[in-house]
Amino acid sequence: MENGDIPEDANEHCPGPQSESAGKSDSCAGCPNQESCATAPKGPDPDLVAIAERMSTVKHKILVLSGKGGVGKSTFSAQLSFALAGMDHQVGLMDIDICGPSIPKMLGLEGQEIHQSNLGWSPVYVEDNLGVMSIGFMLPNSDEAVIWRGPRKNGLIKQFLKDVYWGEIDYLVVDAPPGTSDEHISIVQYLLPTGIDGAIIVTTPQEVSLIDVRKEVSFCKKVGVPVLGVVENMSGLSQPLKDVKFMKLATETGSSINVTEDVIACLRKNAPELLDIVACSEVFDSSGGGAERMCREMGVPFLGKVPMDPQLCKAAEQGKSCFEDNKCLISAPALKSIIQKVVPSTVMTE
Repeated sequence: MENGDIPEDANEHCPGPQSESAGKSDSCAGCPNQESCATAPKGPDPDLVAIAERMSTVKHKILVLSGKGGVGKSTFSAQLSFALAGMDHQVGLMDIDICGPSIPKMLGLEGQEIHQSNLGWSPVYVEDNLGVMSIGFMLPNSDEAVIWRGPRKNGLIKQFLKDVYWGEIDYLVVDAPPGTSDEHISIVQYLLPTGIDGAIIVTTPQEVSLIDVRKEVSFCKKVGVPVLGVVENMSGLSQPLKDVKFMKLATETGSSINVTEDVIACLRKNAPELLDIVACSEVFDSSGGGAERMCREMGVPFLGKVPMDPQLCKAAEQGKSCFEDNKCLISAPALKSIIQKVVPSTVMTE
């Protein structure tokens, strides 16, 4: 065990061997390292110096957070990184969702591996100006479960920060898991001394998600991370009418019959102009005011809404940018508007 590292066999919520409460806090009870931690000399973590050196070549650091899982946080992180790279910035995307690393899939990098050089671990590159680091590159296969306690997760996050060689980059986007637990405490503890521009928090419109997002905003305020703003993702389902599937329900049996071809043929014959109209539907209950109202109440910026767009889902599944081929006609403009608020001095290229 290196000086300052948390032992792998430590209890969950270990304060760390260099903490003043090491071996003395309630979470230390029953830990096999309790006595050695209590008597060990305390001092600053030497790895923080190594992390500061690595981060000295990174101009801006943005955390992407969510209180609730399944709100599209990783999709947003991926598209934010694609967008920044499309502005000709040098971009790094670090995935610290240790147990659910979806970034390799969303960047089209499944099956890639990490390589080591004399400068450290090399990110896996999508383009020359977009590198990615994730535990997903270290697993023998994508179905392998990561069953780690907090100390081991924290150790890997520290290793990502001090051992990965990004070179000179403009933005480091950190995709964090949902919640406010070990990974969040670690990334803030290690990065805050080097400067964090702030956090973008992703939510969906319904109150069951906003309850947890309020906790995320509170977390940022408590640890001193500026909230750059909140994104309301999956804000209604929007798609061109010609892409909608029409079903005729049989109320007695509960089955349905696909009548899409008949409806489209009827529209094409009698009202062809309607085929260019976008159909919108509220999927989640936003009667409580959604993220916009929450932002007003909590005094944080509201960045905007991104509708559910089947084409954006397809781009994420295929590991592609939604800004490339003009297929994401509904979601791409919304994302572009939000990203320009985060990076106001830069105009996105078409």
